[in-house]
Amino acid sequence: ASCIPTMRSALSSSRSTDVEAGAGAGAGSGRRERPRSWHSQELWIRDDDDIVMDFFAGSGTTGHAVMTQNAADQKKRRFVLVQLPEPLNIDDKDQKTAAEYCDRMKRPRTIAEVTKERLRRAGRAIGSDTSLFRADYGFRVFRLTSSNILEWQPECENLPETLEQSVEHLKTDRTESDILFELLLKLGLDLCVPMEEKTIAGKTVHSVGAGTLLVCLAPKIGRKDAEALALGIVEWHKALAPAGESTVVFRDSAFADDVAKTNCAAILEQHGLKNVRSL
Repeated sequence: ASCIPTMRSALSSSRSTDVEAGAGAGAGSGRRERPRSWHSQELWIRDDDDIVMDFFAGSGTTGHAVMTQNAADQKKRRFVLVQLPEPLNIDDKDQKTAAEYCDRMKRPRTIAEVTKERLRRAGRAIGSDTSLFRADYGFRVFRLTSSNILEWQPECENLPETLEQSVEHLKTDRTESDILFELLLKLGLDLCVPMEEKTIAGKTVHSVGAGTLLVCLAPKIGRKDAEALALGIVEWHKALAPAGESTVVFRDSAFADDVAKTNCAAILEQHGLKNVRSL
């Protein structure tokens, strides 16, 4: 027996298209071969706290529908949209309007750009028109790429040099945000949890989920810095007062030597932060 409950189809009850809705939200997406109506999608976005997923996001119809329905019944559903950066051909009459719209925005001619802009404009429009329910109509954008952590690929003919190069585990062309979000994925944390940052001992420290995860990716931490940094993290952790156990993460190559690394970990452990990791 299936554990997935069946539901009545709502799509067949509506024949309207998505084009006018997109234009109304400022998306300028133009015609699509098989447009979906965001009005029809509202009919089946009903359960509280749903996470609605659409792996063919197109012009962002599903996200628009979720925001509209949330405003209508004061719920907090979320959506996950996936859209490849599929090129738009300005010479194709069905894609011309969308391609020209991307040009006006000075962005690449891709469907993904149309998706994002429609969601931005729909969120602003719904937020300004809804006086009874104030919600966050923002969203985060992620792009598929390789890991921020370098793979171990030893060269037997030149092993000493390979070992020296492997001291830095993180790719040099990645930002702290890139690394931070990969950490969230690896630790199974929600990508939409609240984040804040604070400067401690001259180093930027990130707090994720009100102190559930504390991350310092500073490239250099000396012996003197290690103690001040650890004590500052302890103080901030106490102020945040997370409900469960916290994890603290550092860049492994940042510490000046083993003494700095050991002292930092020891101070954190003495104050209850026992789950200390390094990248």
